[in-house]
Amino acid sequence: MDRRSFLAVAAAAPFATPSRTLSSDPFTLGVASGDPSTDGFVLWTRLAVDPLGAGGHGGMPSRDVDVQWQVATDERFSDVVRDGTTTATWRDAHSVHVELAGLQPGREYFYRFRSQGRLSPAGRTRTTPDGVQPLTFAVAACAHYEHGFYTAYRRLAEQEPELVVHLGDYMYEYGPSGYTALAGKVRTHTAGKCATLAEYRLRHAQYKSDPDLQHAHAVAPWLVAFDDHEIENNWAGPVSSTGAPDFARRRADAFRAYYENMPLRRASLQGAVLRVNRRVSWGKLARFHLLDTRQFRDDQACLDGVRAGCDERLSAERTLLGADQWRWLQDGLTGSAAGWNLVGQQILMTQRDYKVGPGREVNLDSWDGYAPERDRLLRLMQGTANPVVLTGDAHMHHAADLKLDFDDPDSAVVAKELVTSSIASDGDGYRDKAWIAEALEENPHISYIDQRRGYLMARLTQKELSVDFRTLDYISRRGAKARTTHRVTLEAGRVPPA
Repeated sequence: MDRRSFLAVAAAAPFATPSRTLSSDPFTLGVASGDPSTDGFVLWTRLAVDPLGAGGHGGMPSRDVDVQWQVATDERFSDVVRDGTTTATWRDAHSVHVELAGLQPGREYFYRFRSQGRLSPAGRTRTTPDGVQPLTFAVAACAHYEHGFYTAYRRLAEQEPELVVHLGDYMYEYGPSGYTALAGKVRTHTAGKCATLAEYRLRHAQYKSDPDLQHAHAVAPWLVAFDDHEIENNWAGPVSSTGAPDFARRRADAFRAYYENMPLRRASLQGAVLRVNRRVSWGKLARFHLLDTRQFRDDQACLDGVRAGCDERLSAERTLLGADQWRWLQDGLTGSAAGWNLVGQQILMTQRDYKVGPGREVNLDSWDGYAPERDRLLRLMQGTANPVVLTGDAHMHHAADLKLDFDDPDSAVVAKELVTSSIASDGDGYRDKAWIAEALEENPHISYIDQRRGYLMARLTQKELSVDFRTLDYISRRGAKARTTHRVTLEAGRVPPA
């Protein structure tokens, strides 16, 4: 059987027949899995017979609905190893989160749901190994629905990674044409800028309705963490970047909608707080340290933006991670016995000077706006085995050396930062060779920049991490191919690469 056709395989092991049915398919938002462990993972779906139905409830009846689930070792579901029934509640927008345990480590599984006489697509997932086992994983971020088709998600899925790391801006809160790409608008957002629970639910449903995104979710487990647009552009801790009223309520609503639409564990939603900073180990080979660079930070310095001469950003008291998350990360890095330590986070960590020529302009929403804490983190990483920083947000590929002193060519390189371009945000993108040459000359610790859309595909072993920067020439229409335009290979114990 063609490995890529498993989603279309008919059921071999039937579910029990339910007592009543819905009038149409409730699995229009697809299926997903996430946060794998050595003996389990999270299975997700959300019932919606009309994804864009008014009120954000997907056209579902105002009652709770039973959902059956199955996990099998084969795509034909002839060997079902676990099954059960859970309840999709009206209160939770009929979302389902099944947390599995007791499975075998380091192996592939298939899963599906059934409700009201309807069968979901099948998904593939896996548990993490308990020893040393190579890993192929993808890194993605930033998928503005209006800016283009999700061809990059489709190409990512076709490469069949074992894990997908999504680093934020999964959806965008703007109303129609609220953020215009250079190439114009390809699709249209649901009405209004997201500000209520119903509006966030509706926007997530619109994004989840995309078949290319559904395919990427179904091919492998995901590790997800939000950035800013899942709530509001450039928000910081309790501070709205637009001065929006009742921002605490709005943020809590956005968190709830995010949880309802992602394969996250129930413990992540803690009232008005959504905990996405967590560690996931791939056996003894690697440990992923996922950060939250939004919820606990101080407000941006000097009114935010790309600016010059902002002394406030250099204050040692300013924090991006918050005290609790800093201690958590410190414990995780110093106590890690993994061969590789992969720090997944949202915003550019390397110093980036946007001004050509004398003087300096930096993005105050990035780590440049919190430079002393970055310095402390890089010193901490000096004692960590094979640290690599994985980053989103920038809408362009970067490969950069993280140095103790970015202004000193001879300063020690602590780690490599690998930044994925966007899935769709900013439209087709372009590769302005003159502009890129100027940016690289101004920032000699950055070795590669590409402004086209794409993702990262990585192969990790004990000996090396090889990362392909995958790019697409266009997304304003369907059908673009993905190709590798740059490759970085890191040898274990050697930073930077030879």
